[in-house]
Amino acid sequence: MAKKTHVKVRLVPEAKPDSPFFYYVKKPAGGEKAKVKLSAKKYNPSTRKHEMFVEKKLPPHSK
Repeated sequence: MAKKTHVKVRLVPEAKPDSPFFYYVKKPAGGEKAKVKLSAKKYNPSTRKHEMFVEKKLPPHSK
């Protein structure tokens, strides 16, 4: 089986990490870019503004 080339991460608002709104994005699994914490300017509908979103660990999986 081949190795994964991307990892799924969650982006949450930097100012309010417990906000109900977040984004899921793909990030490289290996190389230099995998070690850098991802941040992006995205639209937050709860505040109706563009804000900085930072990478956060995915929530635990429950069955």
